[in-house]
Amino acid sequence: MSARPTTPLRFGYGTNGLADLRLDDALGLLADLGYDGVGLTLDHMHLDPLAPDLSARTRQVARRLNALGLGVTVETGARYVLDPRRKHGPSLLDADPDDRSRRVGLLLRAVRVAADLGAHAVHCFSGITPAGTDSATAWNRLAEALEPVLDAATAAGIPLAVEPEPGHLLATIADFHHLRHALDDPAALGLTLDIGHCQCLEPLPPADCVRVAAPWLRHVQIEDMRRGVHEHLPFGDGEIDFPPVLAALSATGYQGLTVVELPRHSHAGPHYAEHSLRFLRRTAPSTPPRQAAAKSRVAPVTPATDASVPPDSRRNQPPLSSAVTAPTATPATPATPFLTLAQLSATPEGSTP
Repeated sequence: MSARPTTPLRFGYGTNGLADLRLDDALGLLADLGYDGVGLTLDHMHLDPLAPDLSARTRQVARRLNALGLGVTVETGARYVLDPRRKHGPSLLDADPDDRSRRVGLLLRAVRVAADLGAHAVHCFSGITPAGTDSATAWNRLAEALEPVLDAATAAGIPLAVEPEPGHLLATIADFHHLRHALDDPAALGLTLDIGHCQCLEPLPPADCVRVAAPWLRHVQIEDMRRGVHEHLPFGDGEIDFPPVLAALSATGYQGLTVVELPRHSHAGPHYAEHSLRFLRRTAPSTPPRQAAAKSRVAPVTPATDASVPPDSRRNQPPLSSAVTAPTATPATPATPFLTLAQLSATPEGSTP
């Protein structure tokens, strides 16, 4: 029997892990290293979505991406882009409809930017359920808020890839299916799968999560992580067995970007970008190195020691009745207990780090 055909994986690096670099410099770095694309987080330092002349600045970035041969996915996880005092606020779940509308407005801008850049997808997440809000109300707010964004994504021909995020209302693959069914399964609604989050809290191993999610997979984020601890780690510092994960991605025919997500490592972003691509190229099945757009100008960088960053944690949420059937597998044994809901509410890091 002949071997099952596989799809070469295309690797990117998230600009939220290169926050100390100008966007033009970050894109040049990634092209020089040999990345296939970039996960572009719209933020004040990288294509600010709220500053004047967004269309003109977007066209300039599009020309730069094209010259460098980089693909792009637009990400919307900037910490304080809408509110300088509330991390990831306001969200799609806030009680104030005007606050929800501000987040919807950001996502609509992201869809327009993605269309102008020729992006593969627009990424977003639900947000944390506000205190005192019951689950049914939160899910209704999320579905209602996403309807105009999905309409815009449909018109632009770009999928909206919702990410299950630890600590959020939509935290698991099962939660994604809950939303999908609530919205009557719109074609524009896809899934962002963060491989580290699978290790953190999903009942299945990450490679099985890839196979289960494959029909809806529109964007992938990747990093190392430990069971029960929401802390994005460089490859080799966590517990994930990556060869089966990358093999599963390749075997499913996934054609989008697989983007390294290290938002707390900007202090040594060039080093981690170089290290990460070497690891992924070495680990992925039959993935040829990309021809760099220009002769590399990047020297290896030794990272500064930074032991001051606390880990993120969350408790596991009970699965919804709409959970998708998945292959039988033995869940990993938790290395660290999940936080209780009270503990999670008390920590400022209940979402994307």
